Amino acid sequence: MTTNLPASNSESQVFSQLDERIQRWIWTEGWTALRDAQERAIPALIEADRDVIVAAATAAGKTEAAFFPILTHLLRHAPEIGSVLYISPLKALINDQWGRLSGLCESLDIPVVGWHGDVAANRKQRFLKEPNGILLITPESLEALFVMRGSAMPGLMANLRYVVVDELHAFIGSERGKQLQSLLHRLERVAGRWIPRVGLSATLGDMRLAASFLRPSGAAEVCLIETKGGGQELKVLLKGYVEKPPRIEAEPDLENPEMEDVVAGSIVEVAAHLYKVLRGSNNLVFPNSRQKVEIYTDLLRRNCERDSIPNEFWAHHGSLAKDYREEAEKALKEGNRPATAICTTTLELGIDIGSVRSICQIGAPPSVASLRQRLGRSGRRKGEAAILRGYCIEPALEPNSGTSDCLREGLVQSVAMVRLLIAGWFEPPRVDGLHGSTLVQQVLSIIAERGGASASQLWSALASAGSPFEGLSRDDFVLLLRHMGDLRLLTQDGSGTLLHGELGEKLVNHYEFFAAFASEEEFRLVCEGKPLGSLPISRPLLPQQCIIFAGRRWRVIDVDADKKLIVVIPDKGGAPPAFDGGGAMVHDRVRQEMRTVLAGDEVIRFLDQGGLGLLEEGRGYYRRAGLGRRHVIQRGSEVQLMTWRGDWVNDALALLLAQHRLTASNEGLLVSVTGGPIERVLDALEEIAQLEELDPVALLADAKNTLREKWDWAMPDGMARRSFSSLSLDLAGARDTARQLILPTFQMPSNI
Repeated sequence: MTTNLPASNSESQVFSQLDERIQRWIWTEGWTALRDAQERAIPALIEADRDVIVAAATAAGKTEAAFFPILTHLLRHAPEIGSVLYISPLKALINDQWGRLSGLCESLDIPVVGWHGDVAANRKQRFLKEPNGILLITPESLEALFVMRGSAMPGLMANLRYVVVDELHAFIGSERGKQLQSLLHRLERVAGRWIPRVGLSATLGDMRLAASFLRPSGAAEVCLIETKGGGQELKVLLKGYVEKPPRIEAEPDLENPEMEDVVAGSIVEVAAHLYKVLRGSNNLVFPNSRQKVEIYTDLLRRNCERDSIPNEFWAHHGSLAKDYREEAEKALKEGNRPATAICTTTLELGIDIGSVRSICQIGAPPSVASLRQRLGRSGRRKGEAAILRGYCIEPALEPNSGTSDCLREGLVQSVAMVRLLIAGWFEPPRVDGLHGSTLVQQVLSIIAERGGASASQLWSALASAGSPFEGLSRDDFVLLLRHMGDLRLLTQDGSGTLLHGELGEKLVNHYEFFAAFASEEEFRLVCEGKPLGSLPISRPLLPQQCIIFAGRRWRVIDVDADKKLIVVIPDKGGAPPAFDGGGAMVHDRVRQEMRTVLAGDEVIRFLDQGGLGLLEEGRGYYRRAGLGRRHVIQRGSEVQLMTWRGDWVNDALALLLAQHRLTASNEGLLVSVTGGPIERVLDALEEIAQLEELDPVALLADAKNTLREKWDWAMPDGMARRSFSSLSLDLAGARDTARQLILPTFQMPSNI
């Protein structure tokens, strides 16, 4: 299917406002016109009198949109040109932007300095001696500057003119994003004045929410520049497959089995199609997990070997050594040979790898915003369409297949996300949340920066009006400081000044301190002493809760959060859904669109014949089950709640049901409940619907894995639970859903 992405145009004439040397550079580069984002950003940024967000498609020239007017402003004040902080989420992106900006700035005699762990010390010393020009830095390296050079920071930032945050969307809603907000606030405190902030992003679902992240105390004054792309043509094809077992299962006596014999036959089919359509061009393939990256890369590489041609396929993910990742990036960027990267989100952000012909998504994408970000890599050359190829593998249906599989959840979610992408909708950023883990880190960091601080100084810097943790009560803040004292993170001298305690000093002096986030840890699963494997657990776990692993249901017996151990036994529930959602949290709007897709009868033009057949199966089941009018249904020993809500709501509803001694688990499109008949479940829903207070401290009393972030262990127990709830649950949404679910319901007919 072919469609057009929405476009916007600007006819402002502002080229003459740029410094003559920048104009000359633009002419030398052969540019015939400024792009829309660049035209609109010049008058907004050139006076350094406001905060600005520039949201535009990948390769729309956002870097130049920001730096043409910023550099013009600096040059107006020569020889005291001042400095600019460019903050990036990735070291690789800093290296990329250093090369991009150096060519322009060399002709202007403005230094450009990269600052991260791989940059030589002598380069950093240049900025420390003469803090002017552009400093490219990560939040972690900026944190290190505050901690290790706290007394020098007022001088280093005295002439700071702008702060530019690239890939703004990558920070919003995370602990790292809250760390960035705190660092921006601290920069203004050490500089003693307001400093304009500039956010750059390719994908933002709600510009006003993004503005409230960039400037929490003044979102209404942030200037918003949003371009939708240049009416770019988008070609979409979504292919559907039915899962097939490995060849070795059909031929158990097969001698010398190869890779193609031991992986699922449907995966081999997808790899064969990828090889057929991608050969001879540059592409990105996103299979949703590191394990599948390796499987598909190996299958594709083996195809090259069989055809006696040079390899065209490279793996790219975070566990690979830097040299291997750079080899893949180089092959893509050179453009003089065919190169396809099979990758995780590592190639989703703005590292310059040139234009690729197509984006391939295996399984449902993590989000609509992520899909749009990935698509920005394709169709960047003039006249080229962006191409999206999707591959959905659905399980073969059995008599006991679950509701999720019968509805073809994975395929339907992919269809819904593509439809929302075409409509121009993306998930809005989540800007709320206590982020107590980062608050702990920032308390320790400010004490290191200042050599000690009083409780009132810490409150003023972190939790007072206009500060990054505004909204925290004074009582909770004092309780946190006391708890950190009990843990030997803090101590207090005779004058009342707070200092690092024995443990605090040890942790702050470790290189890992500067990162606000922890690498995702995996829990080991054990059944009767036998290891089953490991997986990351991002949802709250309760004893007796059901989980799905290795294609089977398991009931949780015990969780040891310290040892990252989950003890399970086989569960006698129905067949587990094959589609697990890829681990990403799905938004309400996506699930509502999935219901629209299932309830409709229109032909989805971007589906192939296999996909159309699978969708018709899902729609047929939706009609037979009466899911257009039923929300609570009995299916065997389970009561299934068809909420059609996102994971924040479903997770919260499962926890609320657990308070009523029911075992509930979020299974994507539905919440599965066991432990009682449908009447008991309805009674519990009615009680939930009438709740006036939703207390996360009580709700999470039995949850075993809520200490997910790096410093959660350093918070008082109640505060840690509130922090988790604020980031991961929608309690009010769960209560509202319960109110909707208690409308008259009917049991599902036995033939469904």
